[in-house]
Amino acid sequence: MDYLGKVVVITGASSGIGMACAYEFGRRGAKVALGARSIEELKRIQTDLESNGISCFVSMVDVSNESDCKQFALDVYTAFGKVDVLINNAGISMRALFSDVDLSVLHKLMDVNFWGTVYCTKYFYAYLLKAKGSIVGVSSVAGIHGLPARTGYSASKFAMQGFLETIRIENLHQGLHVMVVAPGFTASNVRKSALTADGTNQGESPREETNMMTSEEVAHRIANGVIARKRQLVMTFEGKATLILKKFLPRLLDRIVYNHMAKEPNSPFK
Repeated sequence: MDYLGKVVVITGASSGIGMACAYEFGRRGAKVALGARSIEELKRIQTDLESNGISCFVSMVDVSNESDCKQFALDVYTAFGKVDVLINNAGISMRALFSDVDLSVLHKLMDVNFWGTVYCTKYFYAYLLKAKGSIVGVSSVAGIHGLPARTGYSASKFAMQGFLETIRIENLHQGLHVMVVAPGFTASNVRKSALTADGTNQGESPREETNMMTSEEVAHRIANGVIARKRQLVMTFEGKATLILKKFLPRLLDRIVYNHMAKEPNSPFK
């Protein structure tokens, strides 16, 4: 029960990694505050968590809407009187070449993945500083090195990482912990809801997800990483190899990434 009495806020909590985090932190003693657009799913999760003795607050939140994020922070603080951990998990992906994609898709990726993190961090900021708590950004290997056919996704994750790194540095002497997480390919709904060139949902994932890391494993590692107050959490061999190759053999990495993504089923590469 290493989170006993702690209040953990999770965005994008209605499915995937966010939902898994709700159960993981809850089992470890935390009170959880969950935000997402699907209030029906959140209420279902709330009922299940509370039946297991876990204190849970839920709210319908579109993280791309600044007013939603501001109200969410006020409501959570009213409900629990403090905030110890913020998990910026809400996010969407895409799959289309830049030559084909409508620019509205890139705007949407930035609004959710980057601005959603900025808004939530801004309005929970004072509470987290007071608690000397933790801000977590769920990023991606795409935030370490650009992924072809993922321009908006990579751009938004690079922006998120730059933003959170700066927050960390600004608070070196304030006791605020900031951790950026790169799970790698994860079996979750975010892959099914990825946007195509015209902004419609991709539907079924083109990748075989059987051997991918589960959302539950990602959530477990995030919870452990917060306890250890890690600054970066790269979860896969591929992610760690990307860090090394980017530093020493960046041209080779470009070719590896291109060939890997071009071999995806129904790849947008012609």
